[in-house]
Amino acid sequence: MKPTTPVSAIRNLGPASEAAFARAGIHSAEALRDRGPDAAYEGLLQSGESPHFIAYYALVMGLQGRPWNDCQGAEKAALRVRFDAIKARVRLTLQDPDNATEAILDRIGTGLRRKERGLTG
Repeated sequence: MKPTTPVSAIRNLGPASEAAFARAGIHSAEALRDRGPDAAYEGLLQSGESPHFIAYYALVMGLQGRPWNDCQGAEKAALRVRFDAIKARVRLTLQDPDNATEAILDRIGTGLRRKERGLTG
């Protein structure tokens, strides 16, 4: 069996983050790294966690091995755009589960083409 590293071994993440990610089905640092910060944070919100911008950018910084307070200026502004997009996707999927399928199709590049062909409402 492959050894796993706890989520809390990632810089900036502690026991509370580890528990939250476990509720979202992410049980190791390896699984979190494999998903990447955006997909992992989206899963966290879909599991019922409240969105917090600082928690999001602390995760991004931690996965880069950087302290959370290293995020500043243009980099922080760019992360805010990504964070807001994650929140919007989650809001849509929670309001209308059919949007979850459309969001996935759009992400893989088939949603728009399906809409252009009139295959969706």
